[in-house]
Amino acid sequence: MVVFPPEIRPLPEARTAHGPRRPAVFFDRDDTLIENATLPAEAFAGTPGDVADPAWIRPLPGAVEACARAVSLGYAVLLVTNQGVVARGGASLDEVEAACEHTIEVLGPGIEACFACPFHPRGTGPAEFCREHVWRKPQPGMLLAAGDLLGLDLRRSWMVGDAARDVEAGEAAGMPASQCLLLSDEMTLAAALDRIARHPVSAHG
Repeated sequence: MVVFPPEIRPLPEARTAHGPRRPAVFFDRDDTLIENATLPAEAFAGTPGDVADPAWIRPLPGAVEACARAVSLGYAVLLVTNQGVVARGGASLDEVEAACEHTIEVLGPGIEACFACPFHPRGTGPAEFCREHVWRKPQPGMLLAAGDLLGLDLRRSWMVGDAARDVEAGEAAGMPASQCLLLSDEMTLAAALDRIARHPVSAHG
């Protein structure tokens, strides 16, 4: 399931939570779970970093295992990705949707949804997308929307990404700073999941 802001496409029907709200692990997409910076120029839709062709969706080492481990620990697993490629005129919503759907396919069946923001304030493409938006990280709109739609407990959730905007979005959504993990040479995906594993869902009731 790929979810866009509601003024672009209607949101899916909210899932009614029975019992306690679930915690989640939110992953950024590019250079967190799939290759981006190391791809050749022909992979990009006009602007370096803009990947909207499913053929170029390639999991990073350990990404499939990280997603599967988060699922096995009892967390909902979600992707949250800025997709300014639409605002820059490099790809359509349908193309971004196809790329996100393929990302979910290659990373594993446990990923519940990919939330994608097609807006960018310095876009040069379709005017409707060329503005700031509450879903665009570092703002927390995608995470808050996911919490409402899927019945998630954001205070018990985690954000994992490769950029400061990912960490900032998690904190702005109400996650403790210690649960917003910035990937680095030391904080690898495997290390991030080791830290998350020390907080099993069952321990929270």
